[in-house]
Amino acid sequence: MNAQAMTATPTRGAFDKGVPGRGGAAKDAVGPSPVLVIDDHPIVLQGCRRVLEDAGIETVVEATGVVAGYRAFHRLRPRVVICDLTFQGSGLAGLGLIRRMRAIEPETRVLVFSMHNDPVIVSRALEAGALGYVLKDHASNELFQAFERVRGGEVFLDRRLATEVAMLRADPRRTPETQLTPREQQILARLALGKSYGAIAADLSVSYKTVTNACSQMRQKLRVRTLAELIHVAVTQAQRQG
Repeated sequence: MNAQAMTATPTRGAFDKGVPGRGGAAKDAVGPSPVLVIDDHPIVLQGCRRVLEDAGIETVVEATGVVAGYRAFHRLRPRVVICDLTFQGSGLAGLGLIRRMRAIEPETRVLVFSMHNDPVIVSRALEAGALGYVLKDHASNELFQAFERVRGGEVFLDRRLATEVAMLRADPRRTPETQLTPREQQILARLALGKSYGAIAADLSVSYKTVTNACSQMRQKLRVRTLAELIHVAVTQAQRQG
């Protein structure tokens, strides 16, 4: 992961007294309630900042990657964090980041703002310690509502996601393997045959990046850490089905 490409930027010049070399502590400069937003898309950061300003937040700190987000969190210890799950080149690294932040400050309230609507991933985010989950394709007023709820210590999930997560947890027959998308199942089957990422991409007429991203997400869903472990799962599933 290239840490040099990741930055954490305070809005409204809030850290003038807290940046190294200018004297003063960062926590004194930002006031009692900064909000940290961790996302690698500038447009998303801009939209979040507007929503937070509407909510009366005077200090918003932006971090554009996992490393920068962790460093900003460690320095500021914000009460509320809005965090994406997927970062370029890092897959679903946001899950690990949420766990690390909550391990440092168990009282931290994390709101996930993500494009992933898969109930397995939503469930994993909640297990990691997130208090709320909002989809990026929803209206900004829902993000506002979710932030207010999470800031107040309440759980926030829209009705559809809440229902799907509840069903996932209630049905013991719904294993992680059954929660893979059709595309992920296709890729997993080809991994079982020993095919490379490039060969799988050619077979399915998709990009190499699509295959690598899908494998990263499958490792998270199936709770395995390496490609070798993922291939083992693929072979085991193929043997059961064969």
